[in-house]
Amino acid sequence: MTAEQVPGANTANSEAVRIEKDLVGECEVPANAYYGVHTLRSVQNFPITGQTIGSYPELVRGLAAVKAASAKANAEFGEITEEQAKAIIQACEDIRDGRLHDQFIVDVIQGGAGTSTNMNANEVIANRALEILGHGLGDYQHVHPLEHVNISQSTNDVYPTAARIALYVMTDDLLAALEAAGDAFAAKAEEFADVAKLGRTQMQDAVPMTVGQEFGAFAAWAREDAARIRAAREELLTVNLGGTAIGTSLNTPAGYAERVDAHLAQITGLEVRGASDRVAATPDLGAFVVLSSAIKTAAVRVSKICNDLRILSSGPGGGFGEIALPAVQAGSSIMPGKVNPVIPEVVNQVAFEVIGHDVTVSMAAEGGQLQLNAFEPVVVKANVEQITHFTAALNTLTERCIKGIEVNRDTMARHLDQTVGIVTALNTVLGYDLASQIAKEALASHRSVAELAVERGLLTEEQLAEMLDPLRQAYPHGR
Repeated sequence: MTAEQVPGANTANSEAVRIEKDLVGECEVPANAYYGVHTLRSVQNFPITGQTIGSYPELVRGLAAVKAASAKANAEFGEITEEQAKAIIQACEDIRDGRLHDQFIVDVIQGGAGTSTNMNANEVIANRALEILGHGLGDYQHVHPLEHVNISQSTNDVYPTAARIALYVMTDDLLAALEAAGDAFAAKAEEFADVAKLGRTQMQDAVPMTVGQEFGAFAAWAREDAARIRAAREELLTVNLGGTAIGTSLNTPAGYAERVDAHLAQITGLEVRGASDRVAATPDLGAFVVLSSAIKTAAVRVSKICNDLRILSSGPGGGFGEIALPAVQAGSSIMPGKVNPVIPEVVNQVAFEVIGHDVTVSMAAEGGQLQLNAFEPVVVKANVEQITHFTAALNTLTERCIKGIEVNRDTMARHLDQTVGIVTALNTVLGYDLASQIAKEALASHRSVAELAVERGLLTEEQLAEMLDPLRQAYPHGR
């Protein structure tokens, strides 16, 4: 790989290089690059997705937070000098402020359990620290990526801790999107609280309800799912930082783990806590599985809602036609005037993707062996895409669909008038068998339930008007 082919290299100075060495040999690194030889090996070895870890800004910030916390703890224990610590911490603050993310160039999916990601972070932070101290990039005798930035650490505690911090923060946007969808459905529930309609079970006529009740259920699901995700993400704050390679804390000063946890909590503002058993925590991806499952559950229910919206708006002439979704684009290249439910459709597709990612997370978590799980990178990628794609889909659903939904009152009234589902309200007076006979005759004769009940002398028109009132059936005990 030449300097011109390296992501993040300054092409204006692409011919200038510095030579770095690793156990494989020498490598040319663009002279102005903040990454180094270990990063370039990864770029060569893992051209998998085309997505770099720099495209996951919260992961990069999480890495910087972990490295800053480690530098503070290492300085306290005399593992690095105060000068080195200050420069490393300043470099980390720069990265957390959004600088140098273009220097995080390794692919998000990589072999080595995230080692390449950790190496990339070590090198960028070391070179930025060198720059702060007035030294040249690559002059590692003053601040070394492994001897100073990575001291008292291993990829096996750095990477999962950074990922947990990143995912915890990223769920803020997802929670906001779910709650906004819930609020939008709740507003529609209030708007349509008095609009009676036919409920359905197994795609067949059931008993009356209101559009408000139907949309109120959608709002309740969204809020329940937000609460479930909020609870699930709390597990992410239990970290194995300080456990190093396999959780035994080899190569750390006594008491280091507790200090680095405290520093990480202070830096991030989160209630970070060390695992009670870091050997158990190091290979365990349970928290990622729990988060993925909670997001999947939300996606399943939102997808079901979208199915309902598409069915209820179907037609408009040959389907249910009970609600009207906002028309956002032409629906056909051949059928003039056709409008499709494209917003629910795209949300359905994102839900399918989220469900697939959940399978990936589960398989990767199960696939680990012995004292480490090597498959954390694909888990992190899956979790990130679950969160980011589902968040975008929910925001689109809320703004481009839910808020603009209208109801077709006449259509719903006609469906209520034509159904025998309302006969259920007569069970308590006539009994199930007699009510069934009336329903069967109404279907066969195309006459109304009320007409037949009056004809048989079972009830008066006044009694039937009260008992068969759709709103009374929808709210049998009052609103």
